[in-house]
Amino acid sequence: MNTAIIQQPDIFSALPNNSLSDYFYHAGEILAEESVVLGAAIRDVLQKGEQINNKNIILSLVQTLETTHDIVQADVIRKTLEIVVGHTMDDI
Repeated sequence: MNTAIIQQPDIFSALPNNSLSDYFYHAGEILAEESVVLGAAIRDVLQKGEQINNKNIILSLVQTLETTHDIVQADVIRKTLEIVVGHTMDDI
């Protein structure tokens, strides 16, 4: 698990939302599983050739949540989704 955490900050540098990336940088081991899920969502958005923004990350997380059958993993995805939504500015 530590290897995943060490690799995550590189992927978080793609986030345009400094508040979200800082939140995960400073959380350390507390959000280790959520960090992995967020990193996977960012990679998913990049693989689709889409812009990295909270909207696309949220869509990726929702799609992942809809397809998972693992209850524990679903909880981690939901928590990650809550964090991303909490760090998303409302449209002005």
